[in-house]
Amino acid sequence: MSHAYSDDDGAILVKLARNTVDKYVAERIKPSVPNDVPKHLTTKSGVFVTLNSITGNHVSLRGCIGRPYPTQPLVEAVIDSAVDSAVHDSRFPPVSPRELDTILVELSVLTPPKKIKYSNPEELLNQVEVGRDGLIASRGMWRGLLLPQVPVEWEWNTKQFLEHTCNKAGLPPDAWKDLKTEFMSFQAEIFGEEKPKGSIMRDPKHPRK
Repeated sequence: MSHAYSDDDGAILVKLARNTVDKYVAERIKPSVPNDVPKHLTTKSGVFVTLNSITGNHVSLRGCIGRPYPTQPLVEAVIDSAVDSAVHDSRFPPVSPRELDTILVELSVLTPPKKIKYSNPEELLNQVEVGRDGLIASRGMWRGLLLPQVPVEWEWNTKQFLEHTCNKAGLPPDAWKDLKTEFMSFQAEIFGEEKPKGSIMRDPKHPRK
């Protein structure tokens, strides 16, 4: 995947997400978009903000919410997703001020999701590539998304990735074998902190618990 965003772009976006999390958690104030943001970062784009809690050398998920589709200017979507990840992820209690120094901020800038066309499950297995693709599984009102870094972090193969995406959608793990289950794929450029409030890098790697 070619890079649409530079390392400097990634640093701007992660710092914006970090400032948003810190300010909202501590003061319940959502920052405005800075006036000096480069124009190309105001183009509409999907984005997810992931918060990880770090203990020693290992991390565990603390919040992850985003916008899969390009419906908002990127910088606005980063701010809104950062707030949601910190205080509105229903899987976790809101992040508290005392946690801020142990939280790693990461974000994924998404390409627009595209429907995967296939006529049998074996074709689906061959079209999904771990490490390249993120997935959205849907059937009726059920929908679940996993970012492309997730199967890499958990060392899943393609079949396991499909199963876990179905699970995320509230479907049985083998629902990927049923053609009534639809899949969309997307790619992402990922930037994150090397350590809490530290330097920002592309494709950060942190061992999972």
